[in-house]
Amino acid sequence: HCVIEEGVVIGAHVKIGDRCRIGAHAVIRSGVEIGDDCDIGPHTYITHALIGSKVRLHPGVCIGRPGFGFAIEPTGYTSVPQLGRVVIESDVEIGANSTIDRGAGPDTVIGQGTRIDNLVQIGHNVKIGKYCIIVAQAGIAGSCQLGDYVMVGGQAGIAGHVSIGTGAKIAGQAGIMRDVPPKMEYMGTPAVPLRQYMKQVALVAKMITKKGNEDNG
Repeated sequence: HCVIEEGVVIGAHVKIGDRCRIGAHAVIRSGVEIGDDCDIGPHTYITHALIGSKVRLHPGVCIGRPGFGFAIEPTGYTSVPQLGRVVIESDVEIGANSTIDRGAGPDTVIGQGTRIDNLVQIGHNVKIGKYCIIVAQAGIAGSCQLGDYVMVGGQAGIAGHVSIGTGAKIAGQAGIMRDVPPKMEYMGTPAVPLRQYMKQVALVAKMITKKGNEDNG
C-alpha cells in the first residue's frame, strides 16, 4: 500500500509503485511513472518523468520543467519546445529545492545510486552516470555528460556540452569550461588540474610576498 498525504494532486495515467509515500501538496502531472518504495517529499513537482524504485525526493524538488532554451528572433526571444523527459534510475536521492529540467529532445538522465544535494540545478539533456555526488548549489548546464562516480563540489559550475570522465573530482566553486579526463581532480576558475592549481596559488603568493618586500625595502 501507498501513503498519500493531504493536498496531493495526481494527474491522469500516473503510475505509482508499491509502498510509496507521497508528501503533502506534492503535484504529479499526467503520465509520470514512479517505481516501488519511493519517498516523494512535500511540495515536490514532477512532470514528464520516469522514476525508478527506492528514489527519495526531498521537499520542494522540481522535476521535468522545460529547460532554459530559446532562439533570438527580430521581435525578441522565442522558447524552443522541450520534448524529452527526465529519467531517474533507482536508488537516487535528490535534495530539497533542487531542479532537474526535462530534455529538449533526448532525455535528461540521472544514473542509479546518485546523490544530489540541496539547491542543485541540472539543465536539459544532461546525462549523469551511476553513483555520482553533486553537492549543494552546483549548476550543470545543458547537454553535459558525467561518467560514473563523479564528484562535484559545492557551488561548482559546469558549462554546457562538457564531458566529465568517470571518477573525476570537481572542487567546490570550480568553473569547468572544458572536458575533464577520467579520475582527474580539477579546481579553480577556469578550472585546471589540482596540482597545476596549487602551483599557481604558490606562485601568486610568492609574487605578492616579493612585491611587498620590495615596497617595504
